[in-house]
Amino acid sequence: MQLRYGFRLYPNGPQCSVLARSFGCSRVVFNDALRVREDARAAGLPFVSSGELSKRLTASKKTPERAWLGEVSSVILQQSLRDLDTAYRNFFDSLKGKRPTMGPPRFKSRKDNRQAVRFTANAGWKITSGGKLRLPKIGDVSVKWSRSLPSVPSTVTVIKDAAGRYFASFIVETGPEEVLPPTTPEVGIDLGLSHFAILSDGTKIDSPRFLRRAEKKLKRAQRSLSRKAKGSNNRGKARLKVARAHAQVADARREFHHQLSTKIIRENQAIAVEDLGVKGLARTRMAKSVHDAGWSQFVSMLGYKAARYGRTLVRIGRLEPTSQVCSQRGIKDGPKPLQVREWTCENCGAVLDRDINAAVNVAKAAGLAVTACRAQIRRTPVPAQRKEAGTHPKASRTPGSQAGIALL
Repeated sequence: MQLRYGFRLYPNGPQCSVLARSFGCSRVVFNDALRVREDARAAGLPFVSSGELSKRLTASKKTPERAWLGEVSSVILQQSLRDLDTAYRNFFDSLKGKRPTMGPPRFKSRKDNRQAVRFTANAGWKITSGGKLRLPKIGDVSVKWSRSLPSVPSTVTVIKDAAGRYFASFIVETGPEEVLPPTTPEVGIDLGLSHFAILSDGTKIDSPRFLRRAEKKLKRAQRSLSRKAKGSNNRGKARLKVARAHAQVADARREFHHQLSTKIIRENQAIAVEDLGVKGLARTRMAKSVHDAGWSQFVSMLGYKAARYGRTLVRIGRLEPTSQVCSQRGIKDGPKPLQVREWTCENCGAVLDRDINAAVNVAKAAGLAVTACRAQIRRTPVPAQRKEAGTHPKASRTPGSQAGIALL
């Protein structure tokens, strides 16, 4: 499978200037090509092909108005045309129902939080013997290598985020040699807010609440930004401080998700999770906590890591009543408000932990062979059911068969 490996870049001053020029040229080519196709659509003309756009790009480089496009690598300009084709293809596929609904391509702005250019193998980029990334017309850029690449990368994407940081994203191919040896445990996961994840074996992982813990720092940075005059250099500096504070929160959350997902994948052969309606929950009063948890990112990591290491990930429907069913007997006991964290089964008398019980039911709904380990906290005496209260005149008098009398 294909994976992305990201590393931090540290370009110097001249290299930052060339990268800024590359971002701008790539954005202009994308917008020009999009404008040509939109004008053709408005005039009722046929769809402009990619080959025609490439010819127009070559011709525009020879004009005085677009001569500066020749100052950057031609590969990144061609990649902008391919990105536009991908955007149109995704839009048309969404109209046909082949993928989730998405809008048509939109014009890019120089004020976008994320700027990126992509270099393919024919661009002539390479990793030098000294560990630097050599990019055409940019030079050798310092890279902080946190790990080694598993194979020779096919493309590299240079990204600048809202916090002014530069990253190199490599696409590499991984083979079957990374598949982990089979193991026995299978686990169901119930995602929550008070505890980030509750496993069917009784393990509870606390929610780090990275955004909540950084709120005070974010509040000061945002207040400082709001007091700066628009268009001033001080406002630009204050905006960077806010972006860097948010980037620290996002990085800490991503690192937590990576560590936890890798641990679960390595220790279990099959994992079951619930398909949560995050968009709906994000419209409630719990919106900030839901976004702070980052459930979608965590489940996505479980998905690609399961495929990479030879594990199985099963997603059950969000309408499955995992919190309403007793994991001991499988009897539905009705909905319960969120403040109810323990409940007593009316049929078997077991006092169940809401989260662990839901995790066990998630695993059972996915067809995993799990037991209700630690789901039952204690048993309490319950009144006899109607059919067990006393004897019946016409009941059989066979020893041990009378209702309400246990076998001796």
